[in-house]
Amino acid sequence: MVLENKLNISSQVELSITEERLSKQKAKQLFESGEIETIAVGTFAGLAFIHAYLFSEIYAFAGNIREVNLAKGNFRFAPIMYLKQALDHIDKMPQGNFDEIIEKYVEMNIAHPFREGNGRATRLWLDLMLKKELKLVIDWNLVDKEAYLSAMERSVVNTVEIKTLLKSALTPQINDRTLFMKGLDVSYYYEGYTHFKTEDL
Repeated sequence: MVLENKLNISSQVELSITEERLSKQKAKQLFESGEIETIAVGTFAGLAFIHAYLFSEIYAFAGNIREVNLAKGNFRFAPIMYLKQALDHIDKMPQGNFDEIIEKYVEMNIAHPFREGNGRATRLWLDLMLKKELKLVIDWNLVDKEAYLSAMERSVVNTVEIKTLLKSALTPQINDRTLFMKGLDVSYYYEGYTHFKTEDL
């Protein structure tokens, strides 16, 4: 079933391509306009801002907490009954060092607050925490897709693997435009979106 969208697109393939193009353009704009520097780092409000910024041209639900339960494979994300409490808890979690930041990121992934686009928005949110607290970001080009996805899957029970994987890809190039654009492409590639290079949009 094709997700209800503002563009009245009824083909899943067309929606996927359009979503990638429009949201990558918005992510590029978020960086180049400097608006990315104004986001409340490490908060759900900050994540909701990112999500709305990326997806509001496509989905009416952009930036809003989902109203349906979601699952991926055998794993169920936070049930909507407890989602608000989970997000309040995440807001209060510390983010003073690398381990705390990744734990906060993992908890937000388990919460999965939006109907669609969680991974892409949350990876930007993660980098903003690392940038603010540690003056580092992840070079996503160094993070293998399969290794990342399996580490995230297992992070629900153990965060060691995802911490090890992401720690080895840290870089001090926190304001590097090319790194941001390429990282965005990798982030989208994890989710199967590969039609456009952000730099070309």
